Amino acid sequence: MSKVKVGLVQMSCTADKQQNLQKAIVKVREAAEKGAQIVCLQELFTSLYFCDVEDYDNFKLAEAIPGPSTDELSKVAAELNVVIIASLFEKRAQGVYHNTTAVLDADGSYLGKYRKMHIPDDPGFYEKFYFTPGDLGYKVFKTKYGKLGVLICWDQWYPEAARITALMGADILFYPTAIGWATTQDEATNIEQYNAWQTIQRSHAVANGIHVVSVNRVGEEAGVKFWGGSFFANPFGAIIHQTSHNEEEVVVQELDLDKSDYYRSHWPFLRDRRIDSYQPITKRLLDED
Repeated sequence: MSKVKVGLVQMSCTADKQQNLQKAIVKVREAAEKGAQIVCLQELFTSLYFCDVEDYDNFKLAEAIPGPSTDELSKVAAELNVVIIASLFEKRAQGVYHNTTAVLDADGSYLGKYRKMHIPDDPGFYEKFYFTPGDLGYKVFKTKYGKLGVLICWDQWYPEAARITALMGADILFYPTAIGWATTQDEATNIEQYNAWQTIQRSHAVANGIHVVSVNRVGEEAGVKFWGGSFFANPFGAIIHQTSHNEEEVVVQELDLDKSDYYRSHWPFLRDRRIDSYQPITKRLLDED
């Protein structure tokens, strides 16, 4: 289908996992009522962003995928005839955990998972303490409403991840996210950081001729103000819609997937790629004699 209605859910979270899940389900229903066929939830939406500290007790938040949350969301997906993109803390085995997004098709079937490949470690974002880097590679999910590429938060900054996912045939690139400002930061720095975050993702849309949907959380948690600002970008990087920095929002936007063919034909970046010259990109640095 050439046109699809995509919903994003931008919300705040609490320490109550079940409460967050039920809140997300209410908002998925709201998106479906507005006509959404695909709904993307933000990164790690069933909890507060626990990676602000290194605390072993937080491993108790993890669950199997498929598991309790995907089971519940699958019922909702089937009932509403919507695809749900759900970012969860995965317990793969004792001592092995991932930052993972599950994709549920419109009939409720579990299509699979993507495990976050790029894992950050910064003050207030101690993800390397919790998450094993993804080992499933980049993924595209064939859903009722199109082929969806899913990456997660820190993956946003890497053009290689977007490129590979696009080359696998994704119609839309989704980024469930949890990113914010330190509450002690000045406004100029806040603006600079948000603009960089949005610009890099818009550039993925341009370079690959693909729609990008980025879904962030809002609310203040442990000295971080999550900046919201979720958005839809068309295949030439234009912002179709952007949410506020402070409010919970459920937004549904119709995307015309035929736009990819138009932009890729008129600005044929994929045609003109010199794949014979890119081998050096597999090196960490090109500093060897």
